[in-house]
Amino acid sequence: LQRSQQLKRSAWLAPAPCRLSSGLPVNIGVLFVPQQEAWVVERMGKFHRILEPGLNFLIPLLDRIRYVQSLKEIVINVPEQSAVTLDNVTLQIDGVLYLRVMDPYKASYGVEDPEYAVTQLAQTTMRSELGKLSLDRVFRERESLNANIVDAINQASDYWGIRCLRYEIKDIHVPPRVKESMQMQVEAERRKRAMVLESEGTRESAINVAEGQKQAQILASEAEKAEQINKAAGEANAVLVKARAKAEAIQLLAAALAQQHGSAAASLSVAEQYVSAFSKLAKDSNTLLLPSNTGDVSSMVAQALGIYTSLTKPQAVKTQEEVPSAREDLQPAPAEVLKAEEASSS
Repeated sequence: LQRSQQLKRSAWLAPAPCRLSSGLPVNIGVLFVPQQEAWVVERMGKFHRILEPGLNFLIPLLDRIRYVQSLKEIVINVPEQSAVTLDNVTLQIDGVLYLRVMDPYKASYGVEDPEYAVTQLAQTTMRSELGKLSLDRVFRERESLNANIVDAINQASDYWGIRCLRYEIKDIHVPPRVKESMQMQVEAERRKRAMVLESEGTRESAINVAEGQKQAQILASEAEKAEQINKAAGEANAVLVKARAKAEAIQLLAAALAQQHGSAAASLSVAEQYVSAFSKLAKDSNTLLLPSNTGDVSSMVAQALGIYTSLTKPQAVKTQEEVPSAREDLQPAPAEVLKAEEASSS
């Protein structure tokens, strides 16, 4: 009986749970509350008030400080736990939780151990959120995962007077086999990118070479076209120059023939050309076709002059009709020309 009475007395005199202090302050009537702390006071076992920082007065024996809550930001390590992703990969994950007591009354009477409750809620929420994501998305969407865990904790901890400020995932441990497969996947992806880049480089090189050849052919064709145009223009100018020179030569020759003794000069030129051509007959080829009177130079000259006279006769008649006075200027032909004409007529 005495033992049971001692246990009851010790239980009634035992200090209330405190997360930050080793013991509760003793009510001596005058109390000084530190900054960023909230002392929950009970009067005769019932909630009385919360002491604010600074000087406070209490009634000894009647008032008792039941809870001491810190209003500072609290950092809690979330223990490592296993979670299964959407693609059935087991991960070992831990984190850090940042809390702050917003309502000391709810934090004292709403839950027995608010820090432990928030830690368990963070672990369950983490497992739930990881089950919605695949392994690849877990590494890419860590920020969204942290935000979802904070929102889920705040919805439940609102009744406890605690607000979760942020949650951060510290480490994510992947099984060794999965890690090896991920490493192989990364290597394969890098090889793929290297091959794609190499093929793109080869394609760009081939396109550049083809484009260069195309431009070279276009420039070559344009150069050839310009060369042909210039050549044709040069040939045309040459033909025109030759024609003009020939026309001038014909005009000069006609003027010379119209002068006195012009026919005799023409006969002499024809005779010289015939002699020069006859001297070159046997130099170029062994087979020759010669007329029967090749040795008779006078007959050949007379024949050439007869052809010339027959070609110039119509022009002379026309000239006589247009200019009658031109007959007066004509002189009798030399004796050599008359002999040549007689020989041609015979």
